[in-house]
Amino acid sequence: MKIIIINGSPRKKWNTAQMCRSAQKGCEDAGAEVSYYDLTDLNFKACQSCFACKRLGGKSYGRCGWQDDLTPVLNGILEADGLILGSPVYFGNVTADVCALCERLWFAGLAYSSGKKEIYERRIPVKLIFTMNCPEYNFHKYLNEHMLRSMERFIGPAELLESVGTMQFDDYSKYETSMFDVAERLKRHEEVFPQDLQKAYDLGKRLVEEAAAK
Repeated sequence: MKIIIINGSPRKKWNTAQMCRSAQKGCEDAGAEVSYYDLTDLNFKACQSCFACKRLGGKSYGRCGWQDDLTPVLNGILEADGLILGSPVYFGNVTADVCALCERLWFAGLAYSSGKKEIYERRIPVKLIFTMNCPEYNFHKYLNEHMLRSMERFIGPAELLESVGTMQFDDYSKYETSMFDVAERLKRHEEVFPQDLQKAYDLGKRLVEEAAAK
């Protein structure tokens, strides 16, 4: 059982990464082998519109043909039994790195056909983890629906876990943060974020169980 976990945050030890690591622990405790990636460590580009993934008879048909550090990650997803993708939400969207990954993953799986529109034959369960500074649930409803719908179309059945009202700084006094109730934010981090980490752990275990049941 192989699971791919991708942290799409530029911060490798902060909220999104902690959620992804907790999910990793859940996967491993359920018996899975996990490959974990921090996208910020990789040197890659967004879709280059080379259309190698669409060339009939080409060696890259149905796979992204652009070669860089993202190539083994994309290939790993197509060969894995499950995927967990984490991202903070910036200005109502996932990070630019995650957008680039999704462009190349989804576009390579899209067929310009009058019949079936998806190239990928295998279906694997997908779990999305979003963290955000804003406190409101469903504040990014369009983003959530778009990511879930696209993952379900090209990769497999998808589920989203959100952690909201997260801490941005370890010391708020060093930054202009007068719009925040820092005491409330610290209290939430101490009381609610551990519950979110447990949910991420459970999400990882559930992913392995769903992959095994296929």
